[in-house]
Amino acid sequence: MGRIKSLNKWANAHTYYPLDLVRIALGVFLFIKGAEFMQDTLMLSELIKPVENLTGGMGVIHYVIPAHFVGGVLIVFGLLTRWAAAAQLPILIGAVLINFLGEMNSANLILSGVALLLCLFFLFYGSGKHSADYYLKMQK
Repeated sequence: MGRIKSLNKWANAHTYYPLDLVRIALGVFLFIKGAEFMQDTLMLSELIKPVENLTGGMGVIHYVIPAHFVGGVLIVFGLLTRWAAAAQLPILIGAVLINFLGEMNSANLILSGVALLLCLFFLFYGSGKHSADYYLKMQK
């Protein structure tokens, strides 16, 4: 717990509006990807074909869409950002791996790689000073 408090203090001292815009853009991107997967579940099924035979292949489909929806909204508002980013990590690691195991799509690889790096960054950085987390913390 002390480690998280020290990370929060550092993040709040070094917060900038461009980082908040990046956090919001990441959340919007994840939400839109969740909507795309929901509209075209056949595309999602095709994407996870390389790992379909692994245990829980169908569970992956049922995890990706809600995780992107809920995680995207939480990241946009800066509420439970670290938890939301952590929930995205298995999906994004899988997205990067699918590009190597299945058919290589460089655009998808770049998008998933950037999203993975941003989620890792916000996992450690947190939501910053301009977020719902900070607002709720100050209301105590």
